[in-house]
Amino acid sequence: MIRYETTYAGLTLKSPLIVGSSGLTNSARRNLEFEKAGAGAIVLKSLFEEQMEMQSDALMHVGDAPDAAEYIQGYVKALQMEKYLSLIEDTKKNGSIPVIASINCYKIDAWVDFAVQMEAAGADALELNVFYLYTDLDFRPGEAAELYVSILRKVKARVSVPVIVKIGKNFCNIPALVNQLKLNGADGVVLFNRYYQPDINIHAMQIVSGQVFSSHSDLSETLRWTAFVSGKVPGISIASSTGVHDWEDVVKCLLAGASAVQLCSILYTHGAEIIPQMLNCMEEWMLRTKYRAIDEFIGKLNFANVENHTLYERSQFMKYFSSRDGGNEYTKKQ
Repeated sequence: MIRYETTYAGLTLKSPLIVGSSGLTNSARRNLEFEKAGAGAIVLKSLFEEQMEMQSDALMHVGDAPDAAEYIQGYVKALQMEKYLSLIEDTKKNGSIPVIASINCYKIDAWVDFAVQMEAAGADALELNVFYLYTDLDFRPGEAAELYVSILRKVKARVSVPVIVKIGKNFCNIPALVNQLKLNGADGVVLFNRYYQPDINIHAMQIVSGQVFSSHSDLSETLRWTAFVSGKVPGISIASSTGVHDWEDVVKCLLAGASAVQLCSILYTHGAEIIPQMLNCMEEWMLRTKYRAIDEFIGKLNFANVENHTLYERSQFMKYFSSRDGGNEYTKKQ
C-alpha cells in the first residue's frame, strides 16, 4: 500500500500535490474538484491590497467625488474582504483538505488585519505572498530580508495557524533568508514566486505581457534552491513551485527536499484530471524503487545528502559544453 501522506508547515496532507494560488482557486466548487482529484491542499487566490486600491481609484474617477475617497476605499476593501472570507468558509464547508489563504499587501498593518480575519474565517494556514521587486538605486543590502522578517513577525504575533512565506528567487543568498524566516517563526517557505513577465511588441511599440505560464526549463533553479535550503536549513517545510510540469518533476522536487509541490501552470493546461494521473505515475515509480511512503525519499538528494556538492553549486557551463558534440574539438583550439 503506497502512502502519499506528507507533513507541510505542520499540516497533514493526503498527497504532496498542492494547488497553487491562482485564478483557478477562486471558486469553492472548483476547489472541491481539485480535492476529489487528489490534491493535498488548496492555496486560495491571493487577496491583493493593491488591486483593492486600484478598484477604489477607478470608482472615484467615475464618480468624480474626491471628498468621498475614504468612504469608497473602505467600501471596496470591505466588499472584497467579505468575498474572500466567504471563499474560505465555502471551500472549508464543502471540502476536508487544508485551505491556505494567500495575502499580498504593501502596507504592514494590512498584512496583520487581513491575516487575523482569514484565520477567523477558518483558514488552516496563511501564505504571505511577499512580491516586491527592488530597483531603487539607494537600496541597502539586507533591506529586503528585513522587510520579509518584519511582516512575518507582525503576522505571527497575531495568529496561531501556520504561516508560510512565498519568496522570489532574486536574492543573493536564499538559504540565509530562509534561515532568518525560520528563526522568526515561519512554518514553511514556497520556492518560488513567479513574477509578471514583460515583453515588447516591436510593431505596436508597446510593453506587453510575456509568457504567463512557467516552462519546464524553470525547474532547474527550483531544484537547485530546494536542495540547498533543505540541506542547509533543516526544520522548515518547503513547497517547490515554478517549472513543475509532470509527475517526474514532482518526484525530483521531493528528492531535493520539498515536503510538497505546488501546481499551477500544468492545471491551467490540463485541468484537475492531471492530478490522479500524476499520482498514479508516482505510485508506479515508488513500487519500482521499493518506496512505500513519500517520507522515505524526501530530501534523499538534497545538498546535505550528496557527496559531491558541486553538482548543485556549479554555476559555470564550460565543463558541460566541453562534453557535448564538437565541444572538445573547440576547447582544444583555444
